[in-house]
Amino acid sequence: MHFIGWSIIFETEGVIGFKSKTNGDVWFVETSINESTNYDAKGTNHISFRVNSQTDVDTIKGYLESKGIKMLFGTPKHRPEFANTKDETYYQIMFETPDKLLFEVVYIGANET
Repeated sequence: MHFIGWSIIFETEGVIGFKSKTNGDVWFVETSINESTNYDAKGTNHISFRVNSQTDVDTIKGYLESKGIKMLFGTPKHRPEFANTKDETYYQIMFETPDKLLFEVVYIGANET
C-alpha cells in the first residue's frame, strides 16, 4: 500500500488498516472462517486502487509476484475499451486474496509506453 501513498493507521496481529490522504481507508482482517467468494455473486466484485503511472502498476506487480501472488486474466495489460479517450490507456493488474476477493491496480492516463 505504501507504493500508492497509503500509510498504516492501525496494526496488530491479524489486523492492519491503511489510510490515504484523500481516498479514505481500507482494512484487512484475518479470519478463521474458510469461505471463498464467487466472482459473479451479488456483492463486492473487486476493489480497485488507482495509481499515478504505468510504472507504479509494474512496480506493484513485481512486489506481489515476489510474494508468490499470481496475476489474473492475462494482466498486466492495456484495456483501451475502458480508457476515457483514444489518446489514453487503462493499464491494469488483477490478483486475488486467498478467499478470492479480486483486487485491481490501475493507471488511467496518457500511454507511457
